[in-house]
Amino acid sequence: MPSNDLLNRFIFDDCDIRGELVTLGESYREILSHNNYPPAIQKLLGEFLAAISLMSSTLKFDGMIILQARGDGAISTIMAECNHHNNIRGIVRLKPDVELSEELANNGSMQDLLGNGVLVITIEPKRAENFGGKLERYQGIVPLERETLAGCLEDYFQQSEQLATRFWIAADNEHASGFLIQALPHQLKTPEENRDQWETIEALANTITPEELLQLDHEQILYRLFHEQQVRVFDPTQVKFACSCSRERSESALLALGKTEVEELLVEKGSIDIDCQFCNKHYHFTPEDVRVLLGGKTLH
Repeated sequence: MPSNDLLNRFIFDDCDIRGELVTLGESYREILSHNNYPPAIQKLLGEFLAAISLMSSTLKFDGMIILQARGDGAISTIMAECNHHNNIRGIVRLKPDVELSEELANNGSMQDLLGNGVLVITIEPKRAENFGGKLERYQGIVPLERETLAGCLEDYFQQSEQLATRFWIAADNEHASGFLIQALPHQLKTPEENRDQWETIEALANTITPEELLQLDHEQILYRLFHEQQVRVFDPTQVKFACSCSRERSESALLALGKTEVEELLVEKGSIDIDCQFCNKHYHFTPEDVRVLLGGKTLH
């Protein structure tokens, strides 16, 4: 049986290489339950969710990391995010004037669905200051030039981190799994020794199949791949679906629109309703709610 909503980090004791394994089960299915995506889009969203779970180790502070792709294909935007508590959520937005063919809906690849576009990785601190020092929002962008999300992410790490990194990602309608290995700055070995070890470990890792990623637990996967290596596996981290929407955030969104536009909406509709596209929660604002929010009289 596959591991369920667990992220395992591991290192190789005899060289400067680290790795991660994640398998999403219940959290992934809960995210899918909030929207009626066709199979190919479910699979692509699963790959994004697995990838962002792997990348969550980048967060060393209170904040979130966001993986987003924008293209000129049927999908205008696909996004997955994970915070430092390993809470994940994701969404896909289709172009309203595009109708998916049956073939594209069932078997479309990332390139088929997104077309020409870019992959954007954003690291966003929750607080402006932490431990007395400023934390700035970081954003990296790479073109969608590779056939797979894994390939695009490898380009990003090569460009931004200058560290050799390999990804293997798989998803179906039940599970989404991801696996990475990454070279670390030289500490234990010489560059030549590390390069030889990297080639060996990369070759072993490259034998993993999508079926194994989705169907085996992490202990089995690591044993199959690296039973002749010195691998130290850390305690797993739980990954779960959690939406960050709230009535307060909806109120902030209304305030950001401005008083005039909010009053026009109220006149037109009689009340204001905001739906979260991530979890389908509904927030209803009566004329009185809006009056209190705006701190004065409103038209209704």
